[in-house]
Amino acid sequence: METLIQISKINDFLFCPRSLYFHSLYENFSDTTYHTSAQTRGRLNHTTIDTGTYSSDVKFLQALEVYSEKYGLIGKIDIYDKEKKMLIERKSKISFLHQGYFFQLYAQYFALQEMGFPVEELVLRSLEDNKRYTVPLPTGESLREFEETIDAMQSFQMNHSSLETNLKKCEHCIYQTLCRPDL
Repeated sequence: METLIQISKINDFLFCPRSLYFHSLYENFSDTTYHTSAQTRGRLNHTTIDTGTYSSDVKFLQALEVYSEKYGLIGKIDIYDKEKKMLIERKSKISFLHQGYFFQLYAQYFALQEMGFPVEELVLRSLEDNKRYTVPLPTGESLREFEETIDAMQSFQMNHSSLETNLKKCEHCIYQTLCRPDL
């Protein structure tokens, strides 16, 4: 049986597969042990979604747990607008449209589709500056890249010697002292 992939881990994996490994080590610890201030701010921004208090309008599904059997994915969405058939992923501040953001939305999209919710529009929303980015639906090259990433996550084995290191990413990684104490 394949291991289910948490949708929220896709962006971490694309940042660095090692961060995914170290993240799993810390999952049972308090977030204050390893979260940076940006991550803490992001968690606080999610409070209205997680508690279902973003909106009382019944057209919005909030923090719905989703599952994709086809891709072996599990997680939660932020917001699904039933009337507009729009899936919205909120981020504290989007300064760059990372591939991981797209793939996280794609994973939610496929899970919602399998669960019978039609999705016609994907949106990333930057909360700090109130910007909205429309994300194209996954087709062709973007679908292939998404599927390759999911396959890579399913087959990932932690092996320090086989992983390339991006020192620029390492400098900003919260797991740097565990993974690269030499930096």
